[in-house]
Amino acid sequence: MIVEEIMQKNIITLSPEDTILAAHQLMQRHHFRHLPIVNDEYELLGIVSDRNIRDATPSILSDTIEQKDLLNKPIKTIMITDVITGHPLDFVEEIGAIFYEHHISCLPIENHGKLVGIITETDLLYTLIQLTGANQPGSQMEIIAPNRAGVLNEITNTFRKRRANILSVLIYPDKHDDQNKIIVIRVQTMNPIRLIEDLETSGYHVLWPNLPGIEQ
Repeated sequence: MIVEEIMQKNIITLSPEDTILAAHQLMQRHHFRHLPIVNDEYELLGIVSDRNIRDATPSILSDTIEQKDLLNKPIKTIMITDVITGHPLDFVEEIGAIFYEHHISCLPIENHGKLVGIITETDLLYTLIQLTGANQPGSQMEIIAPNRAGVLNEITNTFRKRRANILSVLIYPDKHDDQNKIIVIRVQTMNPIRLIEDLETSGYHVLWPNLPGIEQ
């Protein structure tokens, strides 16, 4: 999956000359935490977060003249200009790594020097839910399997024989044994007991569900 499929394309932006008050009001009205700052050509100049606004105006409810002056300052005085960006054709997992490595919560997306979208941590979490099938009725199974070619085909054949529809498959290394891997399968059934029994009979160790009466 690429970024273009999950990014928000209808972006609300401000110009660098707009006020801090305008940014605060937009964030309050639309319930978001980041605002890209662009010029007339829609080139990204910076980004402002709700934290930037809080830091610049620590007494946002104050009605003093000094506070009003702060709110009427241009947004360019507090915007972050060293902005990490992505491209619409980046893979979603690569973007996830950028979020983790740089401790960011949003990522503007550029194409040919123009702002074309934005991705937030909420977008990534929702994408994870979709990719894993966690938003669909079913059961999750975790299976220890040898780290060799063809093992996934063998396991999925077990599901095919039971006419069990697989919603998603994830694979990650077994941290306790580098000769094995963990295969996580979400299957469209609320009762995976027969599948577990078939897998155990075929020599696979089912980590989850760990059902009573099945030898572990």
